[in-house]
Order: sequence, then C-alpha cells, then structure tokens
Amino acid sequence: MTEARAVGTKGVPREERETQIVRAGTEEFGKNGYAGASMVEIARRVGVTKPLLYQYFGSKDGLYLACLHRAGDRLTEGVAETMAAESEPPERMPLAVLSAIFETFDNDRYAWKLLRDPTVPSTGEIAGVAIDYRYRLDGFALVGAAQLMRSRGLDDDRDIEAIAQVWTGVVDSLISWWIDQPDQDAAAMTERCGRIMRNLFGW
Repeated sequence: MTEARAVGTKGVPREERETQIVRAGTEEFGKNGYAGASMVEIARRVGVTKPLLYQYFGSKDGLYLACLHRAGDRLTEGVAETMAAESEPPERMPLAVLSAIFETFDNDRYAWKLLRDPTVPSTGEIAGVAIDYRYRLDGFALVGAAQLMRSRGLDDDRDIEAIAQVWTGVVDSLISWWIDQPDQDAAAMTERCGRIMRNLFGW
C-alpha cells in the first residue's frame, strides 16, 4: 500500500483537514493497532502539528473513535444494503457481501483492521463502539448462514452458528491478505473469490 502524502497546513478548510486526519489516522491505527499507533506519526503524515490533532479531536481516543465510526458505518451500511436487496439466491449472497466489502474499502483497506483491533481498551466508549460494530457484523454473518443452510434443508441452530463463525474468520483472513496485495483492486478480488467459490463449492 502507498503511504499517505503529507499536505500543506495553510488555507485548508477545517472539514477537509479533518478528513485528511481521519484517513491518515485510519491507516496508522490499522497498521499498528490502537495501542501501537503514534499521534506524532499521524500528524507527520498530514503535515500538521500534534497539538492540532488534539485541537480537532480532543485526544487519541477521540481520533480513534472518529476513524472507527467512519469505517464501521460505511461497512455496516454497505453490507445491510446488499443483504436487503434480496436479488441474489442464498448461495450467491456470500460473494455479493464480499464484493460490497471490497468496494467499501478498496482505497482505504486498513479501515477494516479497526473493526477487529485486539489492542483497543477493554472498557469505555471505544470498547462499547467496537463491540457494537462487531455485534452487527456477526449478526449479518448469522443471517446469511441461516439463509444459505436453510435453502439446503439444514436448520440446526448450532450448525448455523458454527458456519457463521467460520465465515467471519474467512472474511477477516481474505481482507488481511488483500491489504498486502496493492495490485488487486475490488473487482479483481471479487473475481478471484468468485472463482474460488465456484471451484470449491460449485457456486
């Protein structure tokens, strides 16, 4: 992945500057986790001073929350819209959901890491927000697993829970791999996953 380029500090509207900081923060937090991320490095990427970050976001927690909400809202909205469309048969829905995720994060891949960051605090606002997004994503996986398995006459709830857990791990692994493949855009990843699914499962 290419590193964010520094930009000038003068004459930039506040809204634009905040967007630049959140994008730089997302990459830094995604690469190094909440615990390992450096506010100094984020400021350097944007070309501003560290005090300016605190002026805009109040604290490291405030900036992390802004990055987390941006990533989580975009993802949950995209997946929800895809699943609500109901234009795909159950066996095609996994690929449709993957495609939506790839499209969402094509130019912002480290955003995914914020949603599964093991270094976030275990209590407090960040923990609560992170848990909420994970809960929603796990809920989507459970609904998708139920639709797929019941379309094949399988309705054991524990089996459905197990498949949903497997699917969540597969998605995380695929995107973690994708982050290190800058030549693979969203369309290429969707095509690759479609090919894999056809060969493994006949979908």
